[in-house]
Amino acid sequence: MNIHLISPVQNLPFHELCNTVMKFQFTFLNLLTVISSSRAFTSSPLHFAAASAHNSHTYIHYPFSSSSFISSLSSSSNNNDDANNDELSSAEKLKQKAETLRQQIREMEATIGPTRSNNNDQYMPPSPLPEEITQGKSLKDKTVLVVGSNGRLGSMTTRHLLRNHPEVKEVLAAVHYVGEASTRGYGRLSYEVGAEDGVGTIGAAWSEDRNAYFEYSDEMKDYNLNKLRVVEVELLDPEQCKTIMEGVDCVIWCATDFEGNRPRAIASLNVAFLFRAVADPTKGRVEIEGLRNVMGALKQNKQDRIRVKRMSGEMDGDSSLSSSLNGENDPTSFVLVSAAPEALGNFETPFGEFNGLKREGEGIVMREFPSLTHSILQMTQYDDNFVEESLELKFDHSAGSRSGNEDEAGLLDRAKRRINRRDAARAAVDALLDEKLVDETVQVWTDTRG
Repeated sequence: MNIHLISPVQNLPFHELCNTVMKFQFTFLNLLTVISSSRAFTSSPLHFAAASAHNSHTYIHYPFSSSSFISSLSSSSNNNDDANNDELSSAEKLKQKAETLRQQIREMEATIGPTRSNNNDQYMPPSPLPEEITQGKSLKDKTVLVVGSNGRLGSMTTRHLLRNHPEVKEVLAAVHYVGEASTRGYGRLSYEVGAEDGVGTIGAAWSEDRNAYFEYSDEMKDYNLNKLRVVEVELLDPEQCKTIMEGVDCVIWCATDFEGNRPRAIASLNVAFLFRAVADPTKGRVEIEGLRNVMGALKQNKQDRIRVKRMSGEMDGDSSLSSSLNGENDPTSFVLVSAAPEALGNFETPFGEFNGLKREGEGIVMREFPSLTHSILQMTQYDDNFVEESLELKFDHSAGSRSGNEDEAGLLDRAKRRINRRDAARAAVDALLDEKLVDETVQVWTDTRG
């Protein structure tokens, strides 16, 4: 088979033509190697004609000159060298970055130290706090009702509760409002709890701005006034007593119809009280009927709450709870602030003798409501002028068992006992949590005078 090279150059000698063919084969192999390594082969500069049989000859069409072919090969080789250089430079940059990261990791490991642990706890949701185990009686999340909180002792008791027991859920201040013109409105309670300690301005009467502005100050944040709720109630109305008793856990009774040992209508010449006493003298007495209404409402409220818990499955049906109506850590249900027999002289009223009314009220608490835990505090004579505050509280546990036949010396000694009202308020609040005073009648004082 003969091979004919078709070339534009026809006048070359035979030996030069052989050399040219050999160079072409060598260059063609190099070109294929470069193209395959660069992976950029799109089209070949050589155009080959299909091999065809023509007179038993094979023709290879070579449509360009040798000089242009060599130039094309050198240009392609240079372009591929540049691409390879770019790839090498990018690889070097990546290697440098990788080495930089390795160095940073080594430095971080050096600062961490030899012990390494996965702190995955930071990604976990916080676990619920364990329930606080309460030891003994507690006022936590309890609602305390102070009856007669617009009186002198009642307002001080409300103040002491708010400022010394922030764990309470709510302090319910029950007031007997008797008219805007009366000094027995909310003024005394508002003053005692600190609601008037804010910063306010009052516009002059002749100015355009005649309004009064009031804002709470930072020093009032510890007053816990957000836990105080004031309600009006007529204690002689059983239905009103049931209404205010909803959700109440314990009661401090500071209400009285007396100013000292005299009926309030006579002692203060209060027109509202005097009219009520004259218009309906048989309506009832706060110390008796009012006390019975409040204790009855408290008992019914506790029974209803236990019944609801049992129906909802929150309790295991333990029948022992129905007798006391108190949980293990619940505060004392009812604290009655009464008066010691020697504190004040007797005063005859249309409703009965003063000391007789006080002893009758104590009997109602002890005998008519045995399922409610109670503490009866017989306060000695109040003295806010000559008896200091914050003195040690003293208790006489023989007050409940004392008979009427006693020696005169003992009566005189007890008549000298005094107590400041603020200490009396502290004693009333502390009695809610004092295990020693449960179902006890005690006399309370801090000092002796005379």
